Amino acid sequence: MVRQVRVLLLAALLLATGAVMLSTPAFAVIGGSKSTYGLWAVRMLVDGKPACTGTAVTPQWIISASHCFFEQGQPIADKRVTFRVGSLDMRKGTTVHPVPGGRVGSAQADMMLVKVPPMKVRTARLATAGVQPGQTVRQYGWGATCTGDENTCQSPVLKQSDLRVVRPDDPRCEGYTAPGGSDFCMEKVSGIPAGGDSGGPVMSIAPNGAETLLGVLDGSDRQEIAEAGEISQQLAWIHSVTRR
Repeated sequence: MVRQVRVLLLAALLLATGAVMLSTPAFAVIGGSKSTYGLWAVRMLVDGKPACTGTAVTPQWIISASHCFFEQGQPIADKRVTFRVGSLDMRKGTTVHPVPGGRVGSAQADMMLVKVPPMKVRTARLATAGVQPGQTVRQYGWGATCTGDENTCQSPVLKQSDLRVVRPDDPRCEGYTAPGGSDFCMEKVSGIPAGGDSGGPVMSIAPNGAETLLGVLDGSDRQEIAEAGEISQQLAWIHSVTRR
């Protein structure tokens, strides 16, 4: 089956149009809600315009989706990329720039680690165990809050939605995940991620400060199903890069 519309498409849309409006309704994601916590979440911009979401995993490393760093198949230059950190409102965050040449992509998953100067932010704890079917997880991002032209409804404030992990061989996940693959598949509970949420954190649901980073969002159909790369499968790679 041909893969359905994915979150990654927004990055190309934003870079092609160069026009993003930061007005948003009170509710966020598509059917989700405004976040009140999540200072490890990072907003990625390209040429100063919202593109993707990421997560601070150490004071000097951000993880996001690899596809966020490519435009028409070519790498986006470091000088075009910035991150807004330290605030749930991207308009109030601190701007940090990638360290030149400080990107390292995973060979097995749609994940990219990006080195930045030291950040004074809370960092996310990494999950050491995999997700399980039936588990409810929470996705965070600053992406689109509407269907249609997603450039017109990028959120300036962090938002969230709850999803439920389903089996990778669920027919709805065809074209998204496969048994034994690097991604896990989720169904909508309170909302669904959309364009601009790519690369953002998928977290366990726990008291503030006790949640763990389970996945890096890399796609959704904007209606019912989303996918994320599983952190527990990439721990060796993450540690090999961030502990250099």
